[in-house]
Amino acid sequence: MALKQIKLKIISTKKTSTVTRAMEAVSAVKMRKAQERALTSRSYAWTALRILRGLAGSTNLVNHPLTREHAGGKVAIVVITSDKGLAGSLNSAVLKKVENFMREEGLKQSDVVFLCLGKRGYEFAINRGYEVVHHKLNISETIDEQEFHDITDQVIALYQSGIAREVRIAYTDFISTFEQEAAIHKILPLSEKILEHIVASIRPAKGKFAIPEVSGNDIPAYTIEPDAEDVINALLPRLVNIAVFHKLLESKASEHSARMVAMKSATDKAKEIATLLTRKYNKARQAAITREVSEITSGIEAMR
Repeated sequence: MALKQIKLKIISTKKTSTVTRAMEAVSAVKMRKAQERALTSRSYAWTALRILRGLAGSTNLVNHPLTREHAGGKVAIVVITSDKGLAGSLNSAVLKKVENFMREEGLKQSDVVFLCLGKRGYEFAINRGYEVVHHKLNISETIDEQEFHDITDQVIALYQSGIAREVRIAYTDFISTFEQEAAIHKILPLSEKILEHIVASIRPAKGKFAIPEVSGNDIPAYTIEPDAEDVINALLPRLVNIAVFHKLLESKASEHSARMVAMKSATDKAKEIATLLTRKYNKARQAAITREVSEITSGIEAMR
């Protein structure tokens, strides 16, 4: 390889390193904000679900539209992915989880409908010919629970209309900065078992955001006005919204963490390649200088 080509590769590699280092810094800032938001929301979500468990003994939840089992209908899958790439295997892990779930359950293309939050999941569903009843791209980092209602209202309407017999949600569970895990959970129809699973997944095992274990005897007795049924009718849709919204926050924190780690790896690799190319350039230049000196020496000797 010529010296000029090696030098151009070194310059190109260093430019790439500059870009990836900048992206790493941006992702680090976004990651800290997303992590804090996801972790602080866990207490709110956990407490809201605990309230429902306390009210469950006050009324019959079996006949509520969101807890009633459906005999027929499709399986609705809410897929939460990122809009951008460069985040390692984050999105592919979620999509693989969806494919494995469909394979294990024996679901055909006509048996499922998708609700896609994020570009990667939407492209996955469209390219494979799946029915997409709702999709939303470029969801703001600052979206709050109230603004999120337009998404979960469609999820609830899909279930209450009987089009879907159950609703699953596929997302990336944030464990730590360097560890994220793809998961798929059932959210509708609601049941005590599902609520316990959601509570368990929301509550961190340790750290300042950890919530102490509460036994069934510690659940407070509520004075319910006007009556338990009205409270349940108002509370259940909100709990579904909280459950889906919290999964979005977890996915956002996981996305920025994965991208920061991926960009750091890319920066380190670019620096390594630049070092190797510089060494190669110096060797080639030294060889050229040695060759020129040899030629000059040979010319002088020939003239004598």
